[in-house]
Formats: sequence, C-alpha cells, structure tokens
Amino acid sequence: MVKVLYPGSFDPVHNGHIEICAAASRLCDDVVVAAMRNPQKATPFFTDAERVSMLAESTAHLGNVTVIEFGELVVDLAKRLKIDFIVKGLRGVTDFEAELQMAQMNQSVAGVDTLFIPSGGENSFIASKYIRDITRFGGDCSHLVPKPVAKQLAEKFKK
Repeated sequence: MVKVLYPGSFDPVHNGHIEICAAASRLCDDVVVAAMRNPQKATPFFTDAERVSMLAESTAHLGNVTVIEFGELVVDLAKRLKIDFIVKGLRGVTDFEAELQMAQMNQSVAGVDTLFIPSGGENSFIASKYIRDITRFGGDCSHLVPKPVAKQLAEKFKK
C-alpha cells in the first residue's frame, strides 16, 4: 500500500490541482490532500474550512482521496500519517527548481521522498493567484476551477 500526501494552500483549488490529485489517485493506494495556511503568503482568499470543503467536494469522485486541514511542518504531518511520499505538481521549470529544493530539504530533514507529477498542457498556466486577481476584478474563471469552487467564487463576489 502506497500512501501519499499532497499538501498545499489550495486558495482556491483549481483544475490543475485536481489533475495532479487524480494522477496521484491512479498511481497510489491512498492520497491525503492537506490544506494549509501558508505563512509566506498574504491573508487567504478563502478560510481554512472553505478550502477543505471545496477540496472535499472537488475530489469526491476519487474514492481513495481524503482531505484534511493542517498547521504543522509537512514532514511532521507526513511522519505522523505514515506517508510514503509527498506529491508535488509541476507546471514548468520554475516550479521544478523551487520544488526540488524543498524536496531535498524534506529528504535531508525527515527522510521523506517527493514524487513529482507534471501537469498537462491544458492546466499548466493555471495559478491560484491569477484566479484570485481576475475574480476580484469581476472576471470569469469558472472554466479553470471545479464547479464547487466556481460557485464559491460567485458567492464571494456577488454584486
């Protein structure tokens, strides 16, 4: 049984995240998707509870995926949950550079390995920060996010 952890802020979750989650679900026996508040980022767009709820709804079709919230080091969570690998999605070279360094640090500090999954071309340009910015100014990103997220975005910015 291979158990993996897919951590992120998912603020908001988008189709690229779901693509990586679905790939991990096909490759591994158990996938734990862990939503966290990233202290290096600004105030979150959605609350922790909202992000967990949207993730759970958006991954409900994947039978071996569990969604949790966490607020500790990823490697500590991985150890506590007896995770075999941390999963990270890659959109391009810049993602790889940052994620490789993090993977090497996680391996050095805690002995936890990272599994990289590249996104497909149709989702490689999507980033939560762009969705937040476009939505704030009244743009439509509903085609870039799962339906539960599109609904929450519309609710958040009713005019």
